[in-house]
Amino acid sequence: MSADPAAGDEAVRLAGWFRRHWADEIPFNLHAGMIVRKWEPDVVEIELPYDEVFSAHEGIFHGGMIAALIDTTGTGAVIAGHDFRKGSRASTVSMTVGYVASAPYENVVATAHTIHRGGRLHHAEVTVASASGKLLAHGSVVVNVSGRRAGLPG
Repeated sequence: MSADPAAGDEAVRLAGWFRRHWADEIPFNLHAGMIVRKWEPDVVEIELPYDEVFSAHEGIFHGGMIAALIDTTGTGAVIAGHDFRKGSRASTVSMTVGYVASAPYENVVATAHTIHRGGRLHHAEVTVASASGKLLAHGSVVVNVSGRRAGLPG
């Protein structure tokens, strides 16, 4: 981050605010039942409990829910270790998703790793596995972080 201790403290404070925001305040995440299991710089893990409301076929998550989980988790990984001096308003620029398998009635867990940090564009790779460990999907997310996000403390 920076040799300036105040800048480091600010980064830690904002990363904590975003973790709480992801876990407790984003209406979509709350409605879907997403659970933030890990929030560390460059690595985020989010669980999505199975709910038939989000199914495509009996017992199977709709692919759009898996894609939303990939987007949410990938963006979280970028934000969790972000240098907030470069901005705090995140938006997805592009996303790819590859579906591999399904796991009927199982909760799923997405794990995202930030693989590149740029000036504004950041890249994350995401895998989605069933609760029993079966690989279900993989994806990549490109996130633009710039400007100031409305509603940030301070």
